[in-house]
Amino acid sequence: MSAGNGGGETNGPVRRAPEGPPDGTPILSAYGFAFRMGGFDWDLLAGTMEMDDAALAVFDLDRAEYDGRPEGLGARVLPDEASRLDALVAQALKDGSDQYGAYFRIRRRDGRHQWTHTQGIVHRDATGRPVRIVGVLRDATHELTESAARLGLDEGRRKRAGVVEGTAAALAHARTVKDVIDLLDDSQALEHFGAASLVMGLLEAGRIHLVAEGPEGAFVPGTRFTRVDEPYPMSEVIRTLRPRFIDSARDFSDSYPLLWPHISGLGVTAAAYLPLIAQARPIGALGLLYSDRSGFSEDERTLLVALGSSIAQSLQRAMLYEQEHDLAEGLQQAMLPRRIPEVPGAQTAVRYRSARLGRDIGGDWYDVIALPGGRVGAVIGDVQGHDTHAAAVMGQLRIVLRAYAAEGHTPATVMARASVFLHELDTERFATCTYAEVDLRTGVVQLVRAGHVDPLLREPDGRCRRLPVEGGLPLGLSAEFGRLDYPVTTLELDSGQTLLLYTDGLVEKPGADLDEGLQWLSSLVRRGPADLQELADHLCDVVAERGGEDDVAILLLRRHGTYAAPGAGRFQQHVAQSDPEALSSARHMIRAAVRAWGAGERADEIELVADELMTNALMHTDGGAIVTLRVLPGPVRRLRVEVEDRSSALPRRREAGEAGVSGRGLLLVDQLSDAWGVESRGGGKCVWCEFVVENVGPEDAVQENAVQENAVQENAGPGNAGSENAGPGIAGSENAGLGIAGPGIAGPENAGPED
Repeated sequence: MSAGNGGGETNGPVRRAPEGPPDGTPILSAYGFAFRMGGFDWDLLAGTMEMDDAALAVFDLDRAEYDGRPEGLGARVLPDEASRLDALVAQALKDGSDQYGAYFRIRRRDGRHQWTHTQGIVHRDATGRPVRIVGVLRDATHELTESAARLGLDEGRRKRAGVVEGTAAALAHARTVKDVIDLLDDSQALEHFGAASLVMGLLEAGRIHLVAEGPEGAFVPGTRFTRVDEPYPMSEVIRTLRPRFIDSARDFSDSYPLLWPHISGLGVTAAAYLPLIAQARPIGALGLLYSDRSGFSEDERTLLVALGSSIAQSLQRAMLYEQEHDLAEGLQQAMLPRRIPEVPGAQTAVRYRSARLGRDIGGDWYDVIALPGGRVGAVIGDVQGHDTHAAAVMGQLRIVLRAYAAEGHTPATVMARASVFLHELDTERFATCTYAEVDLRTGVVQLVRAGHVDPLLREPDGRCRRLPVEGGLPLGLSAEFGRLDYPVTTLELDSGQTLLLYTDGLVEKPGADLDEGLQWLSSLVRRGPADLQELADHLCDVVAERGGEDDVAILLLRRHGTYAAPGAGRFQQHVAQSDPEALSSARHMIRAAVRAWGAGERADEIELVADELMTNALMHTDGGAIVTLRVLPGPVRRLRVEVEDRSSALPRRREAGEAGVSGRGLLLVDQLSDAWGVESRGGGKCVWCEFVVENVGPEDAVQENAVQENAVQENAGPGNAGSENAGPGIAGSENAGLGIAGPGIAGPENAGPED
């Protein structure tokens, strides 16, 4: 029957319904009261239900209280049983069943719960439509009291089974062995099973490693690691692969005389030791200790074994996770630089923080590259993906990028070649990256960005701002789409300023966009400690507290003010091989710079040597040249001239020809300069020379603007400003022809939005 509410389960075989009792026949005889059993006749079309007095007595209802409809019984049926019973009856009517049976509970007048059983026979018309249900219902309290364990309706068992299911569901989210132990200690499993504490050991290389010790003071000296053949309960269950239930303190002392004296003071009266078996092999053992019981029923033993099986599966997942994560993290750490070089003139701090989620590792990396001439390269990058393949690609990309930078290539060339390498590598991954080349003598920074987040700049007083850097496509993608022209952003890093490079895991926040993340990071850096190492630790700690689903790499570089000479000047220009106007422009630029910087009596010597070096490069090599002129700091001021070309052939001195028009270049360099030499630069070389110039000082720096003004006035022409003159290392086409990159010379076209 249905009371409009209620539930239960089908009972008995399905049989064809009889035609029904003849008209006028009582539903049940008077014996129904004696057996607490009554009958009902439910007209499904009219929605009425006739019940005899015995059936109403089962529901603890008077005739006057019943209105003849099934909904009138709803007040007696417990709400959680009502939906079950309604669903059962509806299913029987829907699937063509001829009868159904169910147990359900009602609440009597005095508040007591009573188990009730109903059995109904479904009558259908010629079309199969259900029209009538005739059945009986009876008080089943006595029956279920004696057979509750067999029928699975005992409340205690149901609660313990629910604990096992709930614990198993919670264990599914445990990632580490410690997570499993903490969950068992913190959950209600021990309380519901009556256990006071637990001990756990894991099988490692034939020995049992105790990882959970039970209550305070329960640790037995010498049992941190035990052998499988020793006379301890954990050893026994691992050897036999069978649980061991200890029913009393006497059973414990008799079975394990070596262990019992050490734990007898804990009040242990019973214990259950379960083997932890995963994939048909033991991985450890679990012990539950009890202080207020003796013995275990069959039902309790079954549930404990089920709990042990669930814990074993979770432990195996946790152990595999830890092994795979440690392997992957070790691979990633091996790919990162083991040591960051000391950088004269600057302080650096690097950090890497793993996300520690699942087996996730990333392709995040950092690198600091010492370069000739007081320069340093700073790299931050992130390979797409979170797996060992990403870490492997990251390692290869870091190495080639370091190699290209060390060869002397300009930042734009370094980035372009790294992109081509990644594109030709057997991978579908791409990478974002930022490469900064910092001249620590002058403070000039050349930044190239490949799809990466913008860097930040922190002032000595703590103020922090974003540095908008014009960027190109990520590495790999730029080569695939043939867009390898990476723009270079040039800025100055003053003494005490800090350049912050980082991966996007530092600014990613749930529910926030990138701009909000950058504002948050700027505020965090502004309030952070002044010490560079402490600031790096602070950033990682805050990210760890916030949580995150990505790895984080951080590189901080702060320039020291004591290294670079105040007012040190620098300019650089590319001279194409077939561009006489560019050569003329470079000569005038050198003349203007030398005179503006106060070279005094040596101005003519410097101009002559620079002209010889440029001419040699253009005549004897295939390609253009890059000329750089700058003032070197130090107690004795020196002016350095560098001419870089693409030929790896070293220059050599030779005697002048009969006409005396060739062979004099290096002889002049050797005679006029105070020092000169040759450096390898990538696929080419750099010939340099230095002149001691006593008159160059801070007061001369203000004259550097005159270098640009004079050069523009003297050399302005169509050949001096075109993009075809922009060479490697020069910040984009806007610097072509002039090539100015020194402090105080950067014009409006070089100034960033925040500069």
